[in-house]
Amino acid sequence: MNGYLPTRQAVRMQTVRTNKFLKALAAGDTLIVWKLDRLGRSLHDLIGLLDELKAREVAFQSLTEAIDTSTPTDRAMWQMVGILAELERSLIQERTKAGSAAVGRGVKMGRKTKLTPQQVTDARKLIDQGEHHDSVAKSLGVSRRTLYRVSEK
Repeated sequence: MNGYLPTRQAVRMQTVRTNKFLKALAAGDTLIVWKLDRLGRSLHDLIGLLDELKAREVAFQSLTEAIDTSTPTDRAMWQMVGILAELERSLIQERTKAGSAAVGRGVKMGRKTKLTPQQVTDARKLIDQGEHHDSVAKSLGVSRRTLYRVSEK
């Protein structure tokens, strides 16, 4: 297994090992991690896992974030984190729906183009006449990559 570059196989093997380990935890055990991000890929997954651990009466401790679900204060804090995560998911869904509605009304999403169609035409003419891409890009006030991108279309 490659220890530096997470290949798909390495990630799958790590997930299988983690799942086996989590299933082996019993009531009264404490799961201790260095950082929260080592346990779940997203806050939603992490909250689900910690809810499952709570149902199985397994305590949780994160050393870096100083979270310990065996105390009432930290359990309350973790519930607040869960509420904020739920709010974040709702806001993302709301923005996604608003964006889809705007596209339906004909609103163009994304960044505005740096060059007008006339500037693109002029740039193509200059390049076809033998002008160097760097000088054309500099005269238009854009990067060479932007010039290449619009000339490929």
